[in-house]
Amino acid sequence: MPGSRIKTLLIDDSGFMRIVLSDLLRKDETIDVVATACNGLEGVRKAKHLRPDVVITDMTMPEYDGLYVVQQLMKYLPLPIILLSSLERTNPKIFDALKEGAFDFVDKPKNEEVSEYYASLTHMVHEAFLADSVKLRTRSIQSNTHKHSFAASLNYSIITIGASTGGPSAIELIVSNLPRNISIPIVIAQHMPPRFIESFAARLADSTGLMVSVARDGEHLQNNHIYLAPGDVNVRIASSGAGAVIRYHHEVYKEFNCPSIDCLLESAAEAYGNRAIGVILTGMGRDGAAGLRKIREAGGLTITQDKDSSIVYGMPRAAVETGSSMYQVPLAEISNFIVSAL
Repeated sequence: MPGSRIKTLLIDDSGFMRIVLSDLLRKDETIDVVATACNGLEGVRKAKHLRPDVVITDMTMPEYDGLYVVQQLMKYLPLPIILLSSLERTNPKIFDALKEGAFDFVDKPKNEEVSEYYASLTHMVHEAFLADSVKLRTRSIQSNTHKHSFAASLNYSIITIGASTGGPSAIELIVSNLPRNISIPIVIAQHMPPRFIESFAARLADSTGLMVSVARDGEHLQNNHIYLAPGDVNVRIASSGAGAVIRYHHEVYKEFNCPSIDCLLESAAEAYGNRAIGVILTGMGRDGAAGLRKIREAGGLTITQDKDSSIVYGMPRAAVETGSSMYQVPLAEISNFIVSAL
């Protein structure tokens, strides 16, 4: 309700980190750290008793970890859960936790970045507080192992996708349900720390019959292949004599940087014109709206995830409000919508 404070539960096995994060969160007068816990079992018990608005949990803890917290709470007490990732350990279980319904994940702070970290963490707490817990529940992802009868000549030559908060599970759902014989490249920009991109690529490769890799500078785009933008550089698609090629790009973009969705989509419009498909999925902010607009102006197809299926409707809303989106489609229907458009 308006004026109420966001009741937050913090779970971490490090006493030092519980102190640091509690102090940071309490600087925001709208956030109330109602309790802390030293492991997942204690955290789940306190959550059931205190019923916080938001839970922040370390991902890697002995015995009862962050995945346990997400599974238990999303089953018995659905609420927004923010995962904390250690900079020293890249835990691939994070993607399982996101699939199970976690809101998003964020790296733990480094000493020299505490002030910047405060802003990003408190902003995420506020966004999580506004999320619909029903939408965060487990999604059933079934891979499409069938081929599709495409026409000899397709209407489009590339699919570009941009996503942020809620994106990993949404992307997994979409690519898992694209036919294995989709004969055009797919390039994805997901807002994510760089060290998780390889793990995410491996996860997508396991859930689809398509080749999946992290896009490399100078690499020529191949059909039946999914490319993920690295998390520490922007990616453009450039035309060349032998077809389209990936180029790393170091221009700074206003809405989001590394990877910029605007950068990717704008370049797709330039390289492919009316043969490009642009898709904007769930996420905070406005990244992608300008790039999607370029694809629409070039005569391509533009799609946004609809409000009801978006964990965070920020990026899709911006695209709709700027007239960049031609179609607003529920997440579960986007794969079939793309296939029918081809």
